[in-house]
Parts: sequence; structure tokens; C-alpha cells
Amino acid sequence: MKVLIVGGGGREHALAWRLRQDDPTIELVAAPGNPGIAGLATCFDVAATDIDGLLACARREDVTFTLVGPEAPLAAGIVDRFRDEGLAIFGPTRGAAMIESSKAFSKTLMHEAGIPTADSVICTSMAEAAAAVERFGERVVIKASGLAAGKGVIVCETRSESGAAITSMLERDTFGDAGRTVLVEEFMEGEELSLFAVTDGERAIPLLPAQDHKRLLDEDRGPNTGGMGAYAPAVRGDGPTDALQLVMDRIVEPTLRAMRDRGVPFTGLLYAGVMLTADGPKVVEFNCRFGDPETEAVLPAMRCDPSLLELIRRVAAGEPLPNQCTVTASAHAVTTVLAAAGYPERTRTGDRIVLPPVPDQVLVFHAGTKRASDGDLVTAGGRVLAITGLGDSFDEAQRRSVDYASRVEFDGKQFRTDIGWRELARLSLPRGA
Repeated sequence: MKVLIVGGGGREHALAWRLRQDDPTIELVAAPGNPGIAGLATCFDVAATDIDGLLACARREDVTFTLVGPEAPLAAGIVDRFRDEGLAIFGPTRGAAMIESSKAFSKTLMHEAGIPTADSVICTSMAEAAAAVERFGERVVIKASGLAAGKGVIVCETRSESGAAITSMLERDTFGDAGRTVLVEEFMEGEELSLFAVTDGERAIPLLPAQDHKRLLDEDRGPNTGGMGAYAPAVRGDGPTDALQLVMDRIVEPTLRAMRDRGVPFTGLLYAGVMLTADGPKVVEFNCRFGDPETEAVLPAMRCDPSLLELIRRVAAGEPLPNQCTVTASAHAVTTVLAAAGYPERTRTGDRIVLPPVPDQVLVFHAGTKRASDGDLVTAGGRVLAITGLGDSFDEAQRRSVDYASRVEFDGKQFRTDIGWRELARLSLPRGA
């Protein structure tokens, strides 16, 4: 079997690692890949958004199927193009990918289908947005409707903060076209959960629940980012199985049904970002692909029968998912993201990276790295590395992740020492190493 992985971040590195774990004989190619992926696959210098180039690569390499990592090529219609050419590919069509590429579409879908989510107002002018803020009160969430690389969501505590966020999007074009329509949402109280579900459009198989950490600094301080770490499984003292079933029953299944009813059945990986509120789970957002950095925690922590590779292959080929599938946790996983100097506002690149020997029960996924002309590994993006620690217990995994993260060297390195702090608090354990 030969698989083309589209993308070059930590998520794609984790996917390549997992496919190789599922089938050590598999042949992997990646476009564009990165230095970490290059240890598992043959990498080609084709951008993830170059659909013509990716199509040519898939044909030339005679791949069994293509697995798309990032959202941009999905929103641009890569699945439609490959299917038109008779090539197997894992992901949603352009129309179905609107569940992520347009928050206005997603929110309208949820309201019409009765899927629980925060109340919101879709706005295209300053006056509309200001009126919406007055309606919801001081604490609101401002979201750019389009794709903004995970940074288009601003949680506002005061009217001055919401005013600044709205002005930034609607008047200053901070996010370009993505922010010319915004959502003003009520603030939801609770704990967040990320759930991946592999789906053929009819059935959905949930993977392990995870929890992402968006803020840059410990104790959830600092600006929002694309994600500074995650852990899986996201265990809860009041019963993770019950919460997972509620999310499937009230959110995932009705969403797939609503997409079918609209004539845009969703196939691939549906990511539900959920808030566990006092009134039950409510949708924060949907993504149309594996999340990052949750993928780097979920895939190493889980056992799947049939394998994840087989589930992905079936969906890519247009085959139905199996009637029976067992997904369990084989370990606890905690992923700590190492970010570059200046991230997320003004990221600096080109800093030399020194990786110490990697111990057992630690995985290093490359996210924003490249090889300099002299062969040295250097920073090449905002989120540089994802360090996943594994363990029989949560605290063991967390300590391994933080310990190795602290020993990686590059100038301006930023990372959190408290990924999974809520779980640590439940376990009454100290934070960090």
C-alpha cells in the first residue's frame, strides 16, 4: 500500500507515524512534508494548496489513496478534483468542508438542525457587531467566519476588548477575507473537549476524546494560539464515556444527518470542539480534518481494531465503515508544543534547534522545522515541535513531555509547563516536572 499525505506540520507527522505503526510495510510519500516526516516518507516539494501539483504527484507515484491534513486544500476542493479524476482520497468535498471554512454556514446549520451551540449573531458591519455585543453582555466571543489558521477566535472579557476585536476584523482586515464576516457569540462556561470522528457520511466512529490548550501561557493566560498542547484521553471524574455518548448522540450524528439533508454529505474526519456546560455538551466549532495539536496526543494514545489505517482507506475508497470497531486507550498521552520566538504575533524563524537524544515513551513531532543550507535543523514556523510523553498514568505522561520539552534548545523557545492542568487539579498533583 502506498499513501500520499498532504501537509507538512505536526499533525501530518503524527499521521505518518500512526500509519507506519498500523502497517510497517506501508510506503509513504508526503507533500511538502518536513524534516521529521522525511524519516518516514519520501517528501516532494509541492505545496499543500497546489492541487494540480498534488494530483500530478498522486498519479506519478501511483498511490493507493491520498490523506489530506490541513484545511486549506479541503476548502479549495481537492477532494472534488481527485474524485473527478477517479483517485481515492480521504476528506470532505468543498461543499462539506464549509462546516469549517464558513462559521456562518456552520452556525446556521446547527441552528436549523437543533444542534446545541452558543447563541450568536452573524455580522458584516460594525453597527451590527456592536448591537450583538450589547445583547450578550461584556463577556463574548468574537470569531472570524472564514479560515484564519486557528487564530480567528478572540475571547473577550470587556466591551473594550470586544470592540478592539471587531475593529481589527471588520475595519483593519487583520484576517483578510476570513474576517469580513464575523460571529458575535455568547460566552459559554464549562470545560472544552475535542472529539474526532471518522465517517463515511452515514456512520461515524469516535476516536479518543482530547483537550486542547489555546492560550500561549501557563494558567490559560496570554493570547490565543493555534494550540499550545493537548492530552488524551481527556478523562473526567464524572464519567468520560457518558460525555462521549452525549456528544455522539446530540452533536455528531445530527450534524451528519443535517449535512446529508443539505446534499453535502460529510466524509473524512469530523472534528467537534465541544463545551461541556451545565446544560450538556454544546458545539464551540467544527473542523473538517484532524486537529493540531490534538492529533499528536490522540493517535499515540489509542488502540483501534480495525486499524485507523483501514478505517481511512475504506472512507477514501468510498467503502462503508465496518459495523464493529473498538477504540480504546493504550496509554495516556500529553503533548507540549514548543513555539518560536515572537509567536503568535510576530514569529521569528531561522533559529538553530538542538534536539537531545529522545528517550523511550517520548515522541517528537516536527511542526515548523526545516533544514538550513548547512544541514542544521532550524525553526520555520510559529509552532516548531510537538513533544508527546506517554505513560501508564496521566502524571507520568505529563512529566515526560515537560521534561523533554525543557531540554530542547533554540533561541526564544516558548512552551507551557501545565498542559492538562485541569486533570492535574482533579488528581491533586503538582504541575510541571
